[in-house]
Amino acid sequence: MTGADMDWPAPTRNPVLAGEHMAISSHPAVSAVGHRVLADGGTAIDATVAMAAMSWLALPGQCGVGGDAFAVVREPDGSVWTINGSGYGPDGGDLEFYRARKLPAIPLTGALAVAAPGAVAAIAALHARGATRALPELWAPAIAAAEHGLPCTRKTRADIREHEAQLRADEGARRTFLRNGRAPQFGERLLQPELADSLRLLAADPHALYTGELAERAVAALAAAGAPFSGDEWAASGVPLPGEAIAGRYGDLVVHTTPMPTPGWMVLQQAAVCDGALSGLPWLSADAVGWLAGAARQAFRDRWDRCGTDTDAWRSLLRPEAVADVRAKLAAGRHPLATAGLTPDGDTTTTVAVDGDGRAVSFIHSLAFTFGARITIPGTGIMLNNRLGRGAYLLEDHPNQVRPRRRPLHTCLAWLVTDAGGALRHVGNTPGGDGQVQWNMQVLSHLIDHGLDPQEAVSAPRFTVFPGSDADVVGAPDELICESRLDERTFAGLRVAGHPVRMVGPWDAGGSALVVSVDERLGCLTGGADPRQDGVALGG
Repeated sequence: MTGADMDWPAPTRNPVLAGEHMAISSHPAVSAVGHRVLADGGTAIDATVAMAAMSWLALPGQCGVGGDAFAVVREPDGSVWTINGSGYGPDGGDLEFYRARKLPAIPLTGALAVAAPGAVAAIAALHARGATRALPELWAPAIAAAEHGLPCTRKTRADIREHEAQLRADEGARRTFLRNGRAPQFGERLLQPELADSLRLLAADPHALYTGELAERAVAALAAAGAPFSGDEWAASGVPLPGEAIAGRYGDLVVHTTPMPTPGWMVLQQAAVCDGALSGLPWLSADAVGWLAGAARQAFRDRWDRCGTDTDAWRSLLRPEAVADVRAKLAAGRHPLATAGLTPDGDTTTTVAVDGDGRAVSFIHSLAFTFGARITIPGTGIMLNNRLGRGAYLLEDHPNQVRPRRRPLHTCLAWLVTDAGGALRHVGNTPGGDGQVQWNMQVLSHLIDHGLDPQEAVSAPRFTVFPGSDADVVGAPDELICESRLDERTFAGLRVAGHPVRMVGPWDAGGSALVVSVDERLGCLTGGADPRQDGVALGG
């Protein structure tokens, strides 16, 4: 089946075409900033850096200065590299510290949930390696938006109202998001003057977040609230992790993605397990969905059993014999169940940029859960993440046991696809917690196995194996959560095969996938932005 054969309502959007460059995000103001930079002759890295800062204003629940960020970059010469920006938990935060406080898990809100932020360090490294415009110039639109305010979207209003009690308890969050004692109305300008001042400071010196007065203020506030930060781990988190992408074949193409602490290897594992199996199956049939679901379940089980950010256990999972074992189980109709229960919640946002030279950047940044730990660095407007609470386990001798100077596991990843010669074919990503590794694989299959265009691929019916491998809930029942747009025959076949199907609304699986594809034969770029959020693709 191809996109033309779809028996559910086609997306209301056509794919966006461009001859030279393209910028995509989940908010119009963010895409507009990236498009302007590209149209003015900037690179995809320039556009990404500008879009990152504007995202902090446009999507404040999903990302921020106090969060983490990751990118995979394809250069015009075909080389691919990554930047990993994630921080450490507190140096005093060993297993005994939390046990002494009789905590069954690291809290998901407040100071104990926080890991040092890595986003600014990652963006500064990205900028230093490939930008052509100064950081103050690229961040000027975001600073102006912070001063004058962007209209509040329905999503941001809903996020604020859902977490109003915790935002109200923090003085900085209350001043920003509950001005006049209430959540902003839809369309009301949301001003962030304290964040504007912080962005000016960081545009002049990004390292100011990690050393000096701003860093001291952050560490002092966290320590006063009971988090055992020393300041040394905060400064160390200002050094990002550059390096080569990890890669694997899918058909005749090569998938490049971000290494640990991201779960990029899980996408490569699923790709290896699915390679050659899906192209011969009817699109989104019970057999195809079941195979993808089984591959995802195995990846989560392997992550839970073996993986920490400072080990290479994941590499053995990509060996041919390990992949062959999983394929044999799936072919025999055996569907591995998760060993740990995880919530599907989480909030993140992404951007994609491709410039006229063929440079491409897939970028993702996050506060972990919506508004992160729901506390700010006093007087700065900077929300802090809750990645430590979300990503580290209080389980002795576990590969992901909380430990000083061990980065917590992430749900975020970025990817791009080239042909064997290094030519760019696709670049994309999606937010969505533990949905990311599954939905990205689904999108890759739609594009490569079934020839869908980017808009069809990001709009296709989505399904989600639950639970995944976040740290916050253990023991949740196994489910396969499916959008109701899947065919009834697919649902029936999945149930017969033993999948515990739970149906949700036609567009309610979550995520906000973005894809740009390259058609060298026609000489154009094709882009698609997920209709589940306010995504916009702009090209020129």
